[in-house]
Amino acid sequence: QVQLVESGGGLVQAGGSLRLSCAASGRTFSNYAMGWFRQAPGKEREFVASVSWSGGSTYYADSVKGRFAVSRDNAKNTGYLQMNSLKPEDTAVYYCAASRGSFSDFAAEYEYWGQGTQVTVSS
Repeated sequence: QVQLVESGGGLVQAGGSLRLSCAASGRTFSNYAMGWFRQAPGKEREFVASVSWSGGSTYYADSVKGRFAVSRDNAKNTGYLQMNSLKPEDTAVYYCAASRGSFSDFAAEYEYWGQGTQVTVSS
């Protein structure tokens, strides 16, 4: 089992920045790829970004490319999502997830999920 806890969400004005953290416990965090997903009210959960187990490879949704940066610190068992130039359409609950497989954009490939953290971007 891997337990994931997100933090760092909040209310920010458009154009602002937030940094989300995902603290992992349980099995060896470095054995897992990590993904970030989000779900806005009335919408399906969507992929945001992912990072390989080593941190050497990353993948982004087109909607966040150039604005968000995903990273991880395996020594601290923590993953991060730096969000810059935030827009109102980024408003959602953000979830981190862990996968024994590749750093996919497919939610079903992630075995473990956090409880989510709310990000609200005001215009």
